[in-house]
Amino acid sequence: MMMEKILMILILLTSLTGVCPWRPGQTYVRAGDMVALYCRHDSSSHRDAKVIWTSSRTQERDLSDMSSAEQTRMGLLVRGRSLVILSASVNHQGNYSCSLGNASSRFWFRLIVCTTRSRECEERTQYPQTCYTQEACTLNCPEVNVPAASTPNITSNGIIWHKEGEPKDGYFSSVEENDHGVYTCTRSYLYHRQVYNMTFTVVLKVKPKEKKQVPVITSPRNRDVFDVDLGATLVVDCEAVMYSDFDDVLWLDRKSVVETNSSFPVFYNYTRESKGAEIKMTASLVFKKVSEEDLSKMYTCRLDAVSGPSSFVTITLAQKARPSYVSLVLGVVGVMVAMVLAVVIYARFKINITLFLRDTLGCHSRTSDGKSYDAFLMCYKSDTDTGLNEDDRKCLESVLEERFGYSLCLYDRDVSPGKAAAEAVLDCIEQSRTVVLVPTSPDPGSGSGLLSAIHAALVERQTRLVFIQTETTEAPRSGSLPEALQLLGEAGDCVTWKGVSSMPHSSSFWKQLRYHLPAPRKASKIKLLPTAI
Repeated sequence: MMMEKILMILILLTSLTGVCPWRPGQTYVRAGDMVALYCRHDSSSHRDAKVIWTSSRTQERDLSDMSSAEQTRMGLLVRGRSLVILSASVNHQGNYSCSLGNASSRFWFRLIVCTTRSRECEERTQYPQTCYTQEACTLNCPEVNVPAASTPNITSNGIIWHKEGEPKDGYFSSVEENDHGVYTCTRSYLYHRQVYNMTFTVVLKVKPKEKKQVPVITSPRNRDVFDVDLGATLVVDCEAVMYSDFDDVLWLDRKSVVETNSSFPVFYNYTRESKGAEIKMTASLVFKKVSEEDLSKMYTCRLDAVSGPSSFVTITLAQKARPSYVSLVLGVVGVMVAMVLAVVIYARFKINITLFLRDTLGCHSRTSDGKSYDAFLMCYKSDTDTGLNEDDRKCLESVLEERFGYSLCLYDRDVSPGKAAAEAVLDCIEQSRTVVLVPTSPDPGSGSGLLSAIHAALVERQTRLVFIQTETTEAPRSGSLPEALQLLGEAGDCVTWKGVSSMPHSSSFWKQLRYHLPAPRKASKIKLLPTAI
């Protein structure tokens, strides 16, 4: 059962893919305020790659190549990873995106300019803060969508606080309940002798000062039993949280206090760590060598608190049962053997397993790539005169289409005459999910001399290739094939045609070819180009 689960996991990992749709983050800004968008770093792109900003308000527009004068006219400032809108208006509302160099991923922003006091805008531009009575409190002005400190020519002019239109100090030495309310902080920036503001709303809640907590032992738990080996060293930590320097933690052996002298066989030491008003104390009970006498005793950790009653935790020791490692070793060995067998079986029968799952259970990835054909069969002239003859080629086409249900694009059938050969072949490649290179003898005609012409296009588009070779060309000597064909053969998956032995539908040739081809979509054939009348 374990081997079957591992095998299924390995198979599913090779066949499943996922798609994650993008959703732009929403940024709310008051009309007239400054706002800055920042393009975060993409790990797949070089850090020094050029940042490209675009605006999609009415139609997509490249903002990175605009002149300084045009940026000033639009009220924008593009500086590397930052896009600064000096004074937001409804003209700036819409979608923005940034990308690093030629990276395929883009980061999206949805800018919403609040021109009226709508409920949504008020909620999105308010930031809560809580303080406690009779304690010091500093109001925090949010740092949301503010310009980076390194942005050229933009300097900060500080922060000004207001409450109901009256100037206020953002610091309270001892906050009171009547200090609660709505505060407005204004961040001002100077750019080319012009002041621009960013306004935020902070809602201050003032709560009564929390009561001092009662000292408590946090660990160990009461009546905990520690399994030990006789003669072994054991350290038991008793941890407590206290609020006074006069509180103390100690260990007891029955009713007598354990010594703190490390020369004794059993002793304890302690450490204190202060964090504000809270004190964390750890009293460590140390057994140099656990004896049988220690197993018969109960030890108590006691917390003596000046602000409350004392608390106790009692522990005992028990001799650890010697474990049997036989079952553990057998289990580990069994799991390792099952994993090795699963890998070996999958490596040996991966083609048969994949085709079984695809044909019988329908387990294969389904993507809407917009392609019209499953494969494009492109013939080329074999220089060794050992390629597929006309009958073999017809057999290859008919078996793929009629027996296995593939939708094929054939040059002499699906391309209308009169069109440039290279352009027609590229159209076929564009509409096909895979390109199958077939060696033929004699020369197949107009489709055989285009490998050099379309080689760059195949590499650029990262087209999926399947390279059919014959037994005599299975290990070609250097220079025996054209350079473009050698490069394509190295980039694709190779399948060997062995003549008569490859003709049965259950032969190794057909299994390997179908393994490298995508699963047929069983759809009716769609013509790439209109056929000649």
